Amino acid sequence: MSRVTTVRRGVWASLPIVVRATLAGLGLGLVAANVWLVLLAKLDIVMAAPAEVMFLGVFLWWASGGGPPRSWKASRVQSFRRTSLTRGQWLWASIAAASFAVTVHAAMVVLYRLVPFPAAAFHAGYDLSFIASPQLRWLAILVSAASAGICEETGFRGYLQRPIEKRHGALAAICISSLLFTVIHLPKGWSTISVVPIVLGAGLLLGMLAWVSGSLVPGMIAHTLMDAGLFAYWWVQIAGPFPQRPVGDVGLDHSFYIESVALVSALTMTLTAILMLQKIGRERREQVR
Repeated sequence: MSRVTTVRRGVWASLPIVVRATLAGLGLGLVAANVWLVLLAKLDIVMAAPAEVMFLGVFLWWASGGGPPRSWKASRVQSFRRTSLTRGQWLWASIAAASFAVTVHAAMVVLYRLVPFPAAAFHAGYDLSFIASPQLRWLAILVSAASAGICEETGFRGYLQRPIEKRHGALAAICISSLLFTVIHLPKGWSTISVVPIVLGAGLLLGMLAWVSGSLVPGMIAHTLMDAGLFAYWWVQIAGPFPQRPVGDVGLDHSFYIESVALVSALTMTLTAILMLQKIGRERREQVR
């Protein structure tokens, strides 16, 4: 080992764990997530989509401990939360993922029944008109959602949150990862002050899901489902425009009550599934002992 390498490792090891985890998580997650944007800008969608799928496969393999350098293998395995889930965990993880996506979209609907929907801000930067075929636009949306779900969960709930959990506990780790998750979305045109609580809440739920399940996979599924809906309905509007008007203009109608009940129900189901995952995880740890 060269002296330069030794010095670099010494400097890195001397940094506080929060700083190291933040740099590693943000660097890995955001760089990987932007590969899809580069491919989409340089290649036709028919070639960009399979290229991104192959990249995501290699990314998952490496981030979970595969390939060089072997000296980082153990830390990559731990940061990726590589583990197997029981049938019961998969059941509740699936429920959590689906209800989480519904929760976010229900929150968006309720929000924009309370304040006007800034359509122009949501559409800025999400123009897929260069893709002529509607079917290929859907393909671009699905690959975009999967790319964000896989890369951001690996970065934020894996490489960022997991090391902080080990040193400072789950509460601090989830709060830090969720806060940074919110911060990196602030520059987006759609990230108005009214949307920030939803982004922060989504980060907290995803952080809890990763912690209680011991795996990044449920969060990747949840994040992908959420983003697929966000892209299709709120940003690109290939699924249609948001037709509702604020209650300040039309009054408290039946739709608003139904939408509010849907939000509360979906959030309750998400939290219930998270609690069940925590219970199963605790029982598994006690059996090992």
